[in-house]
Formats: sequence, C-alpha cells, structure tokens
Amino acid sequence: MKRILLPAGGALLATGLLAAGLSGTAQADGDVAHDPMARNNSDAVSIASFWLASNGAALRSATQYTWDSNEVRKVVSKGGYSPDGRPGTTAPTGSSKPTGSAQNVNLPKTVGKVFFVDGQGKFRWCSGTSIQSNYRNLVATAGHCVYDTDSNSATMDKWVFVPGYYQGKAPWGIYVGKQAFTHYDFDTYEDYDRDYAFVTVFNGITSNGVKQVDRKDFERFTGPKRAWGGHYYILLSKDAGRLGDNVGGQGFAWNQPTGKPVRAFGYPAAPHPDGNKPYSGVTPKHCYGNTTAKAVGASWLKIEEHIGLKCAVTPGYDGGPWLLNYSNAKRLGYVNGVTSTFADQDGNDRIDYITSPYFDGETASVYNAAKNVWSGKIVGPNGELYK
Repeated sequence: MKRILLPAGGALLATGLLAAGLSGTAQADGDVAHDPMARNNSDAVSIASFWLASNGAALRSATQYTWDSNEVRKVVSKGGYSPDGRPGTTAPTGSSKPTGSAQNVNLPKTVGKVFFVDGQGKFRWCSGTSIQSNYRNLVATAGHCVYDTDSNSATMDKWVFVPGYYQGKAPWGIYVGKQAFTHYDFDTYEDYDRDYAFVTVFNGITSNGVKQVDRKDFERFTGPKRAWGGHYYILLSKDAGRLGDNVGGQGFAWNQPTGKPVRAFGYPAAPHPDGNKPYSGVTPKHCYGNTTAKAVGASWLKIEEHIGLKCAVTPGYDGGPWLLNYSNAKRLGYVNGVTSTFADQDGNDRIDYITSPYFDGETASVYNAAKNVWSGKIVGPNGELYK
C-alpha cells in the first residue's frame, strides 16, 4: 500500500485538482475526497437537456477521452500484493435480462458510457457501470473520467451516465452526476494508483420532445425552456426512475487475491498506435483472463500498484468495470477494478494490455462513503422541476 509523503518543511506544489480544491469546492474525510457536480436541480435538468437535445446530437458527436494514453508503453511487473485487510464483498442486485450478447457472452445492462465536456470544451466519453448502493444511484468508473487532470477545474463539466448507450440512444434515460467520490491522493496529487471514482446520480431523465406554448405557460414552466423567434418552447422531460431499479447494480469486491479470472467490459474506439482501428465505440466489447499476480508499474504515470490484464482494446474502454465471479446467466458480478491505462507489452505498436488500480480497503472506504448518499428526483411527472 503506497503512501504519498510531503517533504518536511517544503512547499506544496498544487496540482490542477488541488488548486481547484483550494477554492472551497472539494472536501476530504480521511482517504475520501468528494466534490459537487451539478450545482442544483435546475443545473441538472439543463445538463440532461444538453445531451438529449436534437435527438441526442451531442451524444453522437462525442469522442473517446484519450487524456495522455497515446503514450502507450510497456508496464513492469513488481512484487506481490499485501492487502490492507480482509477480503470483502457487497452483493450485486438487478435483473437478469440481457441487452445482447457478444461471442456467447451476455452483456450486462449495467454497462454504459459516461459523457462529459473536458477542459478544452470537447464532448468526450469513457466507459462505466452501475454499481450497487443503498439508494440505487451509483456509477463506478476511472478517476480520470470524472476528475479533470488537465485543467484547474475539479470535475469534468456536464457529466452524465447513459447505461446501454447505442448510437445516440439512451434506452433507460440519462443520469446526471450529483456528487463525485474518489481517493484523496487522486483528487489532490493525481495519483494513478487511485484512478477510480464513484459518482452519485440523480434519477434518470428521458425526453418526450419539445412543445410550443404561449408566453403565460412559458413563464410558469419551471423546466428547461427556450424563447426563439417570438415563439416559446418547453422540453417535455420525464422522470425515468432510479438507475439501479432500471438496470441493476454490479457488486463490489476489495482485498481480493490477484491472479483470478475477470471479465472486463467497455466501449473501445481509439486506433492503436500503429493506426489500426478495429473498434467503433458503438457497442461494448469484453475481455476475459486472469489478472496479474504481481503488481504492475508504469513509470510515466508514477504507477506502482496496478494489476494487469491481457486485453487488446483501445481508449474509450477507460473506466469500464473488471468483474470478478461474473455470472453469464445473471449478467452480474463484482467490480474489482476499472480500466485505467493501456500498454504495449510486445513492442509492436498495438495495445495488448490494460491495467487497473488494485481495490483495497481504502477503495472500500471511498465506495462506502458514496453508496450511502441520496440523490433524488429532478423532474416531476409533468416535466416540472423539483426544487
């Protein structure tokens, strides 16, 4: 278990995330850092409307988030792991109905894309999954798909989760991020050994189209609306219910032995370093294999304690879950990692390896803090905004 130490008597050099935290937005309780996302219910509705508008045009125009993953290098195996406590699990919940299959593997309903606007104003996406929580409202993904490591903002802008995403469609609605949780060392120092995040989301929103109204109804309406060309329009949104009630939630596992088989899911899209582009990012793909029994290090991101998996996917897969004990019949397992980095182990300019932070007791502390936080509704049955 790695610990980051500050130099005695030295000045602290603030990273982008820490600098954002100094403004008073970020908070930390021990190992757990938590940051607000949507400022209020009106902001949350506007975020959902941004992605839903024009039949999901913004969703379709988004591209995979590549951060600095173009620096694909070989990772180095080190010593074995020393878990910081006893192994533990939280059981999954949900329906066993499939969303489709790929090579005889039934794809889970819980997997989808997280969409956001990055620090350069570009529409981006990563992968993620619904994970079990007390209020059925939690998403697990990579920390770099939630926290902005490239600018002085804390979290990515306009962050949403779309389970079962396919070609601009949101079959179970769009879920706006309310509060983000990660490890203090990632929030403050961008420590990629803690590159995971858990995000509470509001109830989902679906769009029933746009309606033209008179000025009186327009002024009275509390949901998303727009005046244009002397006419008044309102967006007819509908509450889609809680995330976990709609798609279920994967379980969670920590301090587990390494070298065990997992199934990893995600939406790869970027080309390999050699220019070959085998994936479109339209549908989720999967990998299966044993995680590395030894720790994996990547010097270019100061990683010392990842686990690895042989898997020839590309960015876009970031944040996708590594599921331990996955049941192909129930489409459920236990999140025991999330895709963080990509590597080229045989040096042929093709990605053949992915890595994840090792989920230990400190990861469980972050998860446990997030799983007990309520989100609630943001629109009523008639599209009215909940205050």
